[in-house]
Amino acid sequence: MNYKVIVLSFLFGFQAIGQEVKKDSITQLEEVILSVKKIANPVIGITTTDVIGATTFENYSPLDIASSINQVSGVYLLSGALNTNRITIRGIGARTPFGTDKLRLYYNEIPITNGAGFSTIEAFDIENLGSIEVIKGPKGSAYGSNLGGAILLQSRTQKRDGSVFTNNFTVGSYELLKNNLDFSHRDGDIDLSLKYGHVETDGYRENSRFERDALLLNTSYEINAQNKIELLVNFIDYSAQIPSSISRSAFDEDPTQAAFTWAQSKGFEANKYTLLGLTYSHAFSKKLENATSIFYSYLDHYEPRPFNILDEYTNGFGFRTNFTGNFTIPLGKTFYSFGSELYKDEYHWATFDNLYQDNNGNGSLKGDRISNNREFRRQLNVFGSVTLPLSSRLLIQAGFNINNTSYNFQDIFNTAENNKSAERDFKTIFLPNLDLSYAFSENHLLYANISKGFSNPSLEETLTPGGIINPDIAQETGINYELGTNLLLVNKRLQLKVAIYQMDIKNLLVAQRVGDDQFIGKNAGRTKHQGLELDINYRFKITSNLALSPFFSYTLNNHKFKEFVDGDNNYSGNPLTGVPKNKINSGVQLKHSSGFYWNTTLQFIDEIPLNDATTLYSEAFTLLNTRMGYSKEISRNFIFGIDFGMNNIGNIQYAQSVLINAVGFGGAAPRYYYPGNARNYYGSLQLSYKL
Repeated sequence: MNYKVIVLSFLFGFQAIGQEVKKDSITQLEEVILSVKKIANPVIGITTTDVIGATTFENYSPLDIASSINQVSGVYLLSGALNTNRITIRGIGARTPFGTDKLRLYYNEIPITNGAGFSTIEAFDIENLGSIEVIKGPKGSAYGSNLGGAILLQSRTQKRDGSVFTNNFTVGSYELLKNNLDFSHRDGDIDLSLKYGHVETDGYRENSRFERDALLLNTSYEINAQNKIELLVNFIDYSAQIPSSISRSAFDEDPTQAAFTWAQSKGFEANKYTLLGLTYSHAFSKKLENATSIFYSYLDHYEPRPFNILDEYTNGFGFRTNFTGNFTIPLGKTFYSFGSELYKDEYHWATFDNLYQDNNGNGSLKGDRISNNREFRRQLNVFGSVTLPLSSRLLIQAGFNINNTSYNFQDIFNTAENNKSAERDFKTIFLPNLDLSYAFSENHLLYANISKGFSNPSLEETLTPGGIINPDIAQETGINYELGTNLLLVNKRLQLKVAIYQMDIKNLLVAQRVGDDQFIGKNAGRTKHQGLELDINYRFKITSNLALSPFFSYTLNNHKFKEFVDGDNNYSGNPLTGVPKNKINSGVQLKHSSGFYWNTTLQFIDEIPLNDATTLYSEAFTLLNTRMGYSKEISRNFIFGIDFGMNNIGNIQYAQSVLINAVGFGGAAPRYYYPGNARNYYGSLQLSYKL
């Protein structure tokens, strides 16, 4: 690791995660008072979580959700393109070839992870989000107890009564054009938000045009003091060309080029995604409440690739109910929660020959059908927890999650004698969770956690190369041990968060590539995940009108294969593939009561092992970004804002994402690298009108 980077990072300051400057208006600046909550959300637990809020979003382009998430220590989002993202938390998910799995994703408490365990955060517009909360590891019993944890997205809502129209228009490099129109209304019992967003860009690389339209309706009605109903409607229509990964020689020669066959076939994906959710909340008394949601999702996905054309759609539905309550014992208030979540989906997918080579350079052309399949997938989670005061300072929380997962695969293309239909019902798994929290004072908190988590193989990973269910494939399971602290110092202006952990995982799932579009899975051994996470956030007022907020976060990943034998190769003791050992995010935010702000951030990513033998590594890199803006209340009802940003100020060449254990076919070199953008610019104009 280049330790000059650490020195430079400290010069930029300390990490600020999810803390917002409180402003009564655009032009009034107040001091920020941080807090340590003795009892956190009884559903999540009494250990700390990380919340990314408006202040963090303000550091980056309104198109850049990856950088905001990467400000969280212990979390790394690898972004190959706007539509190609992989989130890893404490090294979990790093071995997934494409996409995000081994964690659960929720939008306004509604699960949006599909039945196979995959999540697509790129489908959501960061301008529509009020916050992103990250639960690291299997601590969140109510959110699935996955080894990677959970990410909770919350839509942006209006805090005060009245009606507001807001339009934010952004232009930038690579023909970027983004517009977000928002109407929000809050009046007594009604809270309504309607947002429409459009974004298009040609992208940095060849064959990387992206276009998305999104409509979001989020509304609630408080029937009375005991009853409330909420409706969520989210529709997204986007298409994205796919440049794919490239070899090292192509990366060095010209990082803007697409992979040759993807450029020739003009590969792309087109998606139409709908999410509907209805939530009813009822307060039985001051000591018992319930929130129950029913939801439906639909995804229509079409993706021409060089090796075939994928045509698929998914219907998903389910419900989630959660009871929360409290009662009093001699030592104090006791909190409890219990509930269940059922998610089912029906996945139809078919592949066709891609005749792009016979299409006179016009790209993909649909040919004969190759396959036609249907999968039924179901996940049931039952959860509960109780938080007891052992003294006025010491709390204990015991929780659990019970999971049952089943797959039903039907091959409806082959003849009866060659049919490969199969079912897999995993054993019900019990996942306990124990938290301890000790408050030395109102501002000094120490916590410990022991929790068990799991990860399911995808249905495809449970199949043999011949398409038959392999009954020997088991779920990954692991035990997480964590010790952490949350301290407020210097009159609550300095926040220090430190966590150390160890996660021992057995039945490691290894996806082995046996063809262009074919992976099989096996349990290959055990891994040990050890790490240190440090977050420091300091806020102070230079003058009565000027506030400075330096921030710093550091992640140390010491993740290794404890036992890993793959055929004749013994990789035991090697670093875990796909994970940087060191990650730093730092920066400084400057705000003036006039409405001016200037934020500068620095990110360092250490080298990443690209194969299990650790004979090949990506290069470490450091990115420097800046954004400044100005907002002004022109009148009582009208607000004007403008900002400008620059990414990758040093114009370095780097890999923003990597593909591990890449295999070259037909004599081609393995394609490990997804190049990141060169130096680029953007600017936004915001107009708000209050009725």
